[in-house]
Amino acid sequence: MGKATLAWRIARHLLADDGTAAGGLPGVDVPPARLDMDPQAPLARRVAALGEPRLFLLRRAWDEEKERLKTQITIDEMRRMKAFFSLTAADGGRRVAIVDAADEMNAATANALLKLLEEPPAGAVLLLVAHQPGRLLPTIRSRCRELRCRALGGADLGHVLEELGADVSPGEAGALAELSGGSAGEALRILGQDGLVTYAGLVTLFAAAPGIDRGAAIRLAESVEGREGAARLDLMLYLAEALMARLARAGAAGPPAVEAAPGEAALLARLAPDAAAARRWATLAAEVLPRARQGRAVNLDPAALILDTLLAIDRAVGQRAA
Repeated sequence: MGKATLAWRIARHLLADDGTAAGGLPGVDVPPARLDMDPQAPLARRVAALGEPRLFLLRRAWDEEKERLKTQITIDEMRRMKAFFSLTAADGGRRVAIVDAADEMNAATANALLKLLEEPPAGAVLLLVAHQPGRLLPTIRSRCRELRCRALGGADLGHVLEELGADVSPGEAGALAELSGGSAGEALRILGQDGLVTYAGLVTLFAAAPGIDRGAAIRLAESVEGREGAARLDLMLYLAEALMARLARAGAAGPPAVEAAPGEAALLARLAPDAAAARRWATLAAEVLPRARQGRAVNLDPAALILDTLLAIDRAVGQRAA
């Protein structure tokens, strides 16, 4: 929903301000009205190119051997950030570090960051982006000022998607907001791969559970095959997870205000009527989805993975009914 975008805008504002103007740092009496900056301004161009000497980005490094990003932020990257803060700023001003994302640090990196937060360098501002703040050390959270970014609703997400060139109706924007958790990037992925249609297919399929239409389940599973199968597989697993998460939330807190597909409200009310059902769906998601993703990682047949997941959900409905 734009946490990293906000962090970068705050960083540019802090680096552009010499620290004397009102609004230069959090907590002043008169905060800035906007954080916009001309993208052609020298500072903005340096920041965009990661060439600003007063800014450091702590993130997962590239694994040359495996040709992909590492799964965690390692201590080696943290040592580079400590070296950055050990240098004196060229103009004597402030320095900014962005940690994106802080919940991707391994234990050694998190402990090293904690020491830095306990004795922060003079004139330093650290911006920690976290997707799951609960995974951070409590001692790290206690030393930070927390700013929660709420998920975008349908109307706001619709405006963002329109600015990005996507043509969506208000109803589609609402459904996308529900399935994407308010993330514009995730909404674009769902939209670009006909995810709304796929999710509606899942809702229709499980409207008959227990005892789903095997032919329809097989057709859904076979849709992840072919040249674009990998992306479709990831999307299908994402949507299956979204369905089970929405079932769990509906059982715990009641049905959502906005349907993500026609007939979803009736499905959620039938399959998740109470807190006990919410626990069952949460448990099922914790069992089925990691197994499917492990199969994805070792290149098992994608259609078989999806069919197994769909049948596991159907069996869970049958067990509850029994």
